[in-house]
Amino acid sequence: MYNPKSRKAEEFIDHQEILDSLAYADAHKRDAAVIDAILEKARLRKGLTHREASVLLACELEDKNQEIFALARQIKKDFYGDRIVMFAPLYLSNYCVNGCLYCPYHAKNKHIPRKKLTQEEIRAEVIALQDMGHKRLALEAGEDPVHNPLEYILESIHTIYSIQHKNGAIRRVNVNIAATSVEDYRKLKEAGIGTYILFQETYHKESYEKLHPTGPKSNYAYHTEAHDRAMEGGIDDVGLGVLFGLELYRYEFAGLLMHAEHLEAVFGVGPHTISVPRVCPADDIDPGDFDNGISDDIFAKIVACIRVAVPYTGMIISTRESQAVRERVLGLGVSQISGGSRTSVGGYAEAEPEEESSAQFDVSDHRSLDEIVRWLMELGYVPSFCTACYREGRTGDRFMSLCKAGQIQNCCLPNALMTLKEYLEDYAAPATRAAGEQVIAKQLEYITNPKVKEIVTEHLAQIAQGQRDFRF
Repeated sequence: MYNPKSRKAEEFIDHQEILDSLAYADAHKRDAAVIDAILEKARLRKGLTHREASVLLACELEDKNQEIFALARQIKKDFYGDRIVMFAPLYLSNYCVNGCLYCPYHAKNKHIPRKKLTQEEIRAEVIALQDMGHKRLALEAGEDPVHNPLEYILESIHTIYSIQHKNGAIRRVNVNIAATSVEDYRKLKEAGIGTYILFQETYHKESYEKLHPTGPKSNYAYHTEAHDRAMEGGIDDVGLGVLFGLELYRYEFAGLLMHAEHLEAVFGVGPHTISVPRVCPADDIDPGDFDNGISDDIFAKIVACIRVAVPYTGMIISTRESQAVRERVLGLGVSQISGGSRTSVGGYAEAEPEEESSAQFDVSDHRSLDEIVRWLMELGYVPSFCTACYREGRTGDRFMSLCKAGQIQNCCLPNALMTLKEYLEDYAAPATRAAGEQVIAKQLEYITNPKVKEIVTEHLAQIAQGQRDFRF
């Protein structure tokens, strides 16, 4: 029985409720009156239910689809302005005991080189990332209690935060590791992590169990309930995601939003981020082996419908996707992107030989961080390296309340401009720096509070003189 307040995975992600929602969406996919009513509700910026959003995703009326895209663009603009947050993944280890059929780290893969970074190697990787200009990392590691115990993750986080190199510093470490216990999540919180990210891969329980035949991850309930345990352990910000292509995309979409509704119902705050990866080529993985791949057009509509359904939730897209696809979805809802990424264990300090690749997946966007920063500015966006909310305690329900009240804008644009100025001063190529100075001058005009504008202008001048790390 479907119950969003239940703490049992099969009750807050109820199979029959998803099937009923998809049937309802099919029945109304050409019903202009129903679609108009849902769009009218969405314009209030208070979100949609999984069933309402499923109708929009199924909609076959072209004029209404254009309204969905237009509304997604407007909501994205309203809540995020022109800002795009930058981050990079850092893979610590690809040792893994699970048998996931879509991931080359699976335990039966005997020809992928297994690697684990030492603390000294982590230090070298972090310095290389700092020299690129990154301030925010997402830690990744396979599940292996012998090679990758929690103590190793905690030590690695401590190492990362301890490194001050020139003007570089990693100010926020997000963590994407296997489901664990409340006690372990409490330790991660104490270590100072930002967001705890865990992808569901698929919400379809039968498919999930087939795709995860062996290893701890094969326990559907334990995995699906992990975000609850993380929030019980004091982690304010959690990130959701599915791997589109494993199961029917409309099923996954409904399950993803049901999970968000569950967190809101139980903890009073939904996910901080939602990621939208698609199955892509990897060491011994062929996307053609999976029957549910989605086109770029469907992918764009998924992003738009998520943005309309959960206006306050950040959306992440990685270098799995090409430049063209990333450009298309930036305006529809994506608010965070990776840049200059390596999906192998190491690879930032010293390039990994192709024949020794330890990558989890093939990268489609190979541009450097500086090239991506300049590209974003050319598109009219403001690349942001801001980590202020996390460091000022504006997380969880505190962040959401400010966001819903529209007050977060008083912090976000000023912080984005100041961190962009830091990047321009310390890391940018001359052409990027010139473009960035123009962006800052233009965006300053959008700060309507005279006092805030005065403070930002003063801090920008101080950054040019060598000072760093101002924030609202």
